[in-house]
Amino acid sequence: MQKITTYLWFNDQAEEAAEFYTSLFDDSRIISVQRYGDAGPGPAGQAMMVTFELAGQRFLALNGGPQFTFTEAISLYVDCATQAEVDELWAKLTEGGEESHCGWLKDRWGLSWQIIPTVLPELLSSPDPAKAQQVMKAMLGMQKIDIRTLEEAAGL
Repeated sequence: MQKITTYLWFNDQAEEAAEFYTSLFDDSRIISVQRYGDAGPGPAGQAMMVTFELAGQRFLALNGGPQFTFTEAISLYVDCATQAEVDELWAKLTEGGEESHCGWLKDRWGLSWQIIPTVLPELLSSPDPAKAQQVMKAMLGMQKIDIRTLEEAAGL
Protein backbone atom coordinates (compact mmCIF):
# COMPACT_ATOMS: atom_id res chain seq x y z
CA MET A 1 0.00 0.00 0.00
CA GLN A 2 1.24 3.50 -0.75
CA LYS A 3 2.33 5.59 2.24
CA ILE A 4 -0.27 8.35 1.77
CA THR A 5 -3.73 7.60 0.37
CA THR A 6 -6.44 10.10 -0.53
CA TYR A 7 -9.58 9.46 1.53
CA LEU A 8 -12.88 10.67 0.05
CA TRP A 9 -16.06 11.09 2.14
CA PHE A 10 -19.36 10.55 0.33
CA ASN A 11 -22.88 10.63 1.68
CA ASP A 12 -24.00 7.27 0.30
CA GLN A 13 -22.57 7.07 -3.23
CA ALA A 14 -18.98 5.86 -2.64
CA GLU A 15 -19.37 2.62 -4.59
CA GLU A 16 -21.11 4.31 -7.53
CA ALA A 17 -18.46 7.03 -7.65
CA ALA A 18 -15.56 4.54 -7.46
CA GLU A 19 -17.08 2.46 -10.27
CA PHE A 20 -17.45 5.59 -12.41
CA TYR A 21 -13.96 6.91 -11.70
CA THR A 22 -12.31 3.55 -12.44
CA SER A 23 -14.10 3.45 -15.81
CA LEU A 24 -12.34 6.68 -16.86
CA PHE A 25 -8.67 5.80 -16.47
CA ASP A 26 -6.41 2.97 -17.61
CA ASP A 27 -4.73 0.95 -14.84
CA SER A 28 -7.76 1.49 -12.58
CA ARG A 29 -9.81 -0.97 -10.55
CA ILE A 30 -11.97 -1.57 -7.51
CA ILE A 31 -9.78 -3.41 -5.00
CA SER A 32 -12.29 -4.13 -2.26
CA VAL A 33 -15.68 -3.14 -0.87
CA GLN A 34 -16.48 -3.40 2.84
CA ARG A 35 -20.20 -3.35 3.57
CA TYR A 36 -22.20 -2.27 6.59
CA GLY A 37 -23.71 -5.13 8.57
CA ASP A 38 -26.78 -5.27 10.78
CA ALA A 39 -24.96 -3.26 13.47
CA GLY A 40 -24.78 -0.23 11.16
CA PRO A 41 -24.30 2.67 11.31
CA GLY A 42 -25.25 2.57 7.62
CA PRO A 43 -27.92 0.38 6.02
CA ALA A 44 -26.98 -3.33 6.02
CA GLY A 45 -25.44 -4.30 2.69
CA GLN A 46 -24.54 -0.75 1.66
CA ALA A 47 -20.87 -0.13 0.87
CA MET A 48 -19.12 1.37 3.88
CA MET A 49 -15.60 1.65 2.43
CA VAL A 50 -14.46 1.22 -1.16
CA THR A 51 -10.76 0.83 -1.91
CA PHE A 52 -9.90 1.59 -5.52
CA GLU A 53 -7.07 2.63 -7.80
CA LEU A 54 -7.04 5.34 -10.46
CA ALA A 55 -4.12 5.13 -12.88
CA GLY A 56 -2.31 3.02 -10.28
CA GLN A 57 -2.90 5.43 -7.38
CA ARG A 58 -4.90 4.13 -4.42
CA PHE A 59 -7.94 5.93 -2.99
CA LEU A 60 -10.40 5.17 -0.21
CA ALA A 61 -14.06 6.18 -0.44
CA LEU A 62 -16.32 6.14 2.62
CA ASN A 63 -20.09 6.34 2.80
CA GLY A 64 -20.02 8.47 5.92
CA GLY A 65 -23.29 10.37 5.65
CA PRO A 66 -24.19 13.96 4.85
CA GLN A 67 -22.16 15.66 7.61
CA PHE A 68 -19.27 16.59 5.31
CA THR A 69 -19.20 17.61 1.66
CA PHE A 70 -16.46 18.32 -0.85
CA THR A 71 -15.18 21.85 -1.46
CA GLU A 72 -12.79 23.35 -3.99
CA ALA A 73 -10.16 23.43 -1.24
CA ILE A 74 -9.07 20.03 -2.56
CA SER A 75 -9.12 18.74 -6.12
CA LEU A 76 -7.80 15.89 -8.20
CA TYR A 77 -5.35 17.12 -10.84
CA VAL A 78 -5.24 15.10 -14.06
CA ASP A 79 -2.28 15.59 -16.40
CA CYS A 80 -3.61 15.13 -19.95
CA ALA A 81 -1.30 14.45 -22.90
CA THR A 82 -3.74 15.52 -25.64
CA GLN A 83 -6.75 17.70 -26.34
CA ALA A 84 -8.75 14.52 -27.00
CA GLU A 85 -8.01 13.34 -23.45
CA VAL A 86 -8.99 16.75 -22.03
CA ASP A 87 -12.23 16.73 -24.05
CA GLU A 88 -13.20 13.17 -23.08
CA LEU A 89 -12.57 13.57 -19.35
CA TRP A 90 -14.23 16.99 -19.31
CA ALA A 91 -17.38 15.63 -20.97
CA LYS A 92 -17.64 12.60 -18.69
CA LEU A 93 -16.81 14.36 -15.42
CA THR A 94 -19.10 17.36 -16.01
CA GLU A 95 -22.08 15.11 -16.84
CA GLY A 96 -24.35 15.83 -13.88
CA GLY A 97 -21.69 18.16 -12.47
CA GLU A 98 -20.64 21.68 -13.33
CA GLU A 99 -17.93 23.49 -15.25
CA SER A 100 -15.76 26.05 -13.55
CA HIS A 101 -12.80 28.12 -14.80
CA CYS A 102 -9.21 27.45 -15.83
CA GLY A 103 -9.66 23.70 -16.27
CA TRP A 104 -11.56 23.12 -13.02
CA LEU A 105 -14.87 21.29 -12.73
CA LYS A 106 -17.04 19.55 -10.17
CA ASP A 107 -18.33 16.08 -10.86
CA ARG A 108 -21.87 14.89 -10.00
CA TRP A 109 -20.79 14.19 -6.41
CA GLY A 110 -19.26 17.64 -5.93
CA LEU A 111 -15.62 16.49 -6.08
CA SER A 112 -13.40 19.07 -7.79
CA TRP A 113 -11.09 18.05 -10.63
CA GLN A 114 -8.47 19.93 -12.63
CA ILE A 115 -8.28 18.61 -16.19
CA ILE A 116 -5.01 20.13 -17.37
CA PRO A 117 -3.03 19.46 -20.55
CA THR A 118 0.68 18.79 -19.99
CA VAL A 119 1.54 21.75 -22.19
CA LEU A 120 -0.12 24.35 -19.91
CA PRO A 121 2.50 24.44 -17.12
CA GLU A 122 5.21 24.26 -19.78
CA LEU A 123 3.82 27.35 -21.55
CA LEU A 124 3.27 29.19 -18.26
CA SER A 125 6.95 28.55 -17.45
CA SER A 126 8.19 30.12 -20.67
CA PRO A 127 11.50 31.96 -20.26
CA ASP A 128 9.81 34.81 -22.16
CA PRO A 129 7.63 36.55 -19.52
CA ALA A 130 5.47 38.22 -22.19
CA LYS A 131 4.59 34.84 -23.72
CA ALA A 132 3.87 33.36 -20.31
CA GLN A 133 1.54 36.29 -19.53
CA GLN A 134 -0.30 35.87 -22.83
CA VAL A 135 -0.83 32.19 -22.02
CA MET A 136 -2.07 33.11 -18.54
CA LYS A 137 -4.48 35.66 -20.00
CA ALA A 138 -5.82 33.09 -22.48
CA MET A 139 -6.23 30.44 -19.74
CA LEU A 140 -8.10 32.83 -17.46
CA GLY A 141 -10.77 33.22 -20.15
CA MET A 142 -11.37 29.47 -20.43
CA GLN A 143 -13.47 26.90 -18.68
CA LYS A 144 -12.20 23.72 -20.41
CA ILE A 145 -8.59 24.24 -21.46
CA ASP A 146 -7.99 24.45 -25.21
CA ILE A 147 -4.42 23.59 -26.19
CA ARG A 148 -4.52 25.27 -29.61
CA THR A 149 -5.66 28.58 -28.08
CA LEU A 150 -2.85 28.39 -25.51
CA GLU A 151 -0.28 27.70 -28.22
CA GLU A 152 -1.58 30.61 -30.29
CA ALA A 153 -1.31 32.87 -27.24
CA ALA A 154 2.32 31.75 -26.89
CA GLY A 155 2.97 32.56 -30.54
CA LEU A 156 3.46 28.93 -31.55
